[in-house]
Amino acid sequence: MKKINVVLVIVAVAVITYGFVAIGKDKSKLGEGIEIGQTAPEIDGFNPDSKELKLSSLKGNIVLVDFWASWCGPCRRENPNVVANYNKYKSMKFTGAKGFTIFSVSLDRDTTHWKNAIASDNLSWPYHVCDFGYWNSKLSAPYQIMSIPNNFLLDANGVIIAKGLREDALGAALDKLVQK
Repeated sequence: MKKINVVLVIVAVAVITYGFVAIGKDKSKLGEGIEIGQTAPEIDGFNPDSKELKLSSLKGNIVLVDFWASWCGPCRRENPNVVANYNKYKSMKFTGAKGFTIFSVSLDRDTTHWKNAIASDNLSWPYHVCDFGYWNSKLSAPYQIMSIPNNFLLDANGVIIAKGLREDALGAALDKLVQK
């Protein structure tokens, strides 16, 4: 019985020690994921014209990955802020990046509603994708999207540098990245 207790204590100490070591690790070495410091998961979807778009094709730019839907009231109320920031920052020079753009991922179920919302909200950037999976979207699944609007800001290497940027927080984050 004593040997079992000693083994259990050794195992417990090892688990606790490993846990503290893992907590202290640099998140930039964690690989792909949805935490700050991790490389954002790939998104490969189709735009309103049925053209395939890949998030990874935008490497070299600061990218806001924006999750939304035409049926989402809070998303539609946040869209003017997203549009204003896009218009303000799309032509600016950024430290270590070619520019700024937005990659919109819709959780819509209907093509017509999606296209109409893009037009009526003036979402003028060219990167919009949707798989019409609603909450079961395969495009949003790797990001564990449980509510919208939601977003992730990526650096030029596709690494997540901020997330959940709404209202003034988006402009403040972009201001920090503008070349001085």
